Amino acid sequence: MASPRDVAKHRPCQRWRRGRGGGGPGAGSRRRARGGARGSGMVARGLRALRGAVRTAAGRRFSTRPARAPATDYQGSFQDTIRTLNTLQTNASDLEQVKRERSDPQAQLEAMQGFLERTGMKVEDLDRLNIIHVTGTKGKGSVCAFAECILRNYGLKTGFYSSPHLVQVRERIRINGQPISKEQFSKYFWLVYSRLEETKDPAHANMPAYFRFLTIMAFHAFLQEKVDLALVEVGIGGAYDCTNVIRAPVVCGVSSLGIDHTSILGDTMEKIAWQKGGIFKCPLYLCPELDDFEVGHRPLKLGLAGAHQRSNAALALQLARTWLQCRSCHGLGELEEVLPGAELAGRLVPLAPAFRLTDAMIQGLRDTEWLGRTQVLPHGPVTWYLDGAHTTSSIQACVRWFHQAALNQDKSHNGSEVRVLLFNATGDRDTAALLKLLLPCRFDYAVFCPNFTEVPVASNADQQNFNVTLESSLTRCLENQQTWTRLLEEKEGQDPWLPAPLQPAPGRGPLLLVPPAARPLSSPALVFPCLAQALRWVAQGRDPWLAAPTAMGAHPHPAASRGAVLLREAAAIHVLVTGSLHLVGGVLRLLDPALSQ
Repeated sequence: MASPRDVAKHRPCQRWRRGRGGGGPGAGSRRRARGGARGSGMVARGLRALRGAVRTAAGRRFSTRPARAPATDYQGSFQDTIRTLNTLQTNASDLEQVKRERSDPQAQLEAMQGFLERTGMKVEDLDRLNIIHVTGTKGKGSVCAFAECILRNYGLKTGFYSSPHLVQVRERIRINGQPISKEQFSKYFWLVYSRLEETKDPAHANMPAYFRFLTIMAFHAFLQEKVDLALVEVGIGGAYDCTNVIRAPVVCGVSSLGIDHTSILGDTMEKIAWQKGGIFKCPLYLCPELDDFEVGHRPLKLGLAGAHQRSNAALALQLARTWLQCRSCHGLGELEEVLPGAELAGRLVPLAPAFRLTDAMIQGLRDTEWLGRTQVLPHGPVTWYLDGAHTTSSIQACVRWFHQAALNQDKSHNGSEVRVLLFNATGDRDTAALLKLLLPCRFDYAVFCPNFTEVPVASNADQQNFNVTLESSLTRCLENQQTWTRLLEEKEGQDPWLPAPLQPAPGRGPLLLVPPAARPLSSPALVFPCLAQALRWVAQGRDPWLAAPTAMGAHPHPAASRGAVLLREAAAIHVLVTGSLHLVGGVLRLLDPALSQ
């Protein structure tokens, strides 16, 4: 979140609003590595090799054809429910049509309203949910997680709708901080699905797409479960997002802004800010820094690591406090203001006042959990650092966090350590720009793979994505491999936001940081066809949750065999997983099987 002076410089800022009450992909991201025909030939050869690896591992080719929908009753298995839900995913051929429709936001909101009415719900019914509506480029999920935990500590029954999910789709719809059960998910899915099927006619022959359907389903679940409030995270943007059917939120919030989803939201900060501001229905205030809440008190402890989470926590405090005030929640804790609200000199937007924090607020900030964001999983000698950063500013914050959490920690071992990057990116993002920001971490190996946990993925319905194919994902991974190698060869130096070059640990030894320029096969960048194979290679049997890699289907790259020796002998292995929340979700599914149960 930005301070007032940041706003004057047009840097990303966080804002919040008090409601009135009431209840071609981008050229930069997909550009091929330099090298002309040689680079294209290398990608083609790599793709052929990976196809062979997929056939070896799976015994058959990968298929993304949707499963047929089962009979619409509540007695089907949970996996049948998820497979039917997956048939609503917008396939690649329809995405351009969706983008064209975004030029008429009123038509989109009217379509969403029509779907709601076909399921027996009116837009006015949403007023009873006492909604906190949150958008932003970075941190909106963390803001909602902080605010939800704070308000739950007041004894309120909370609903929380977020996206995307990491392991199971049930994570998107939460009651009191927990994903709804499989039984509840199936119940509300078939309730909505059957009503939409029953109301089909020549004028309303279609079904809502995946995200719209889940949004409608969440509204039904929250109303029937009689939550006291619902926190609703915007999908993409704000003005055209289907969640903007909400007409009277209690309070709205905007987390930090950045450049993302440019093909949909625009390619400038002004265009993106306009889209995000589309959820506002009320006056605007700037949120103070978290430092303002700590005046005269001990520093606050946050459940989410990283300096960037402080701005998210500050916005969450304002949202929670405003909601409590608007709902006249007297007796739930004294909300004494430290400073009166004041107009900023020379500013058009007033600064919201800081206030004294209650015990419920302090505990809520401390107890907040949000998987896949600055998360550390120590598994013996292998430590996994998970962060779903996928924009330039969030990758910068991720590197700072990783630098502090892993590279500067006291070494409790003697011997070498190996640092591994596991990366993938989706959509129209400029992966070259993201990878360049990761160079200062001085990884010994960079591993690229699609977000699929296994090949084929048909047995894992929660992870199915019909918007991408395995071949297109592998092609992009191979391009990322070439980009990484080129960046290492160029060695353009450290980025100015990192204060000093990172020093190798004592006893580290030469660990193939830069490959010989004339021998591309000596590059420390590897591509695997799925996450399971990538994680097994990285861990080399030293993580108790992962099986050791087998000789059959071993990676043909010479660096893989050399790296396997180093990984088996290293005293510590630090693995940063970043670039995509979907990637992080697939890794979590493999490293923590309990999340899939």
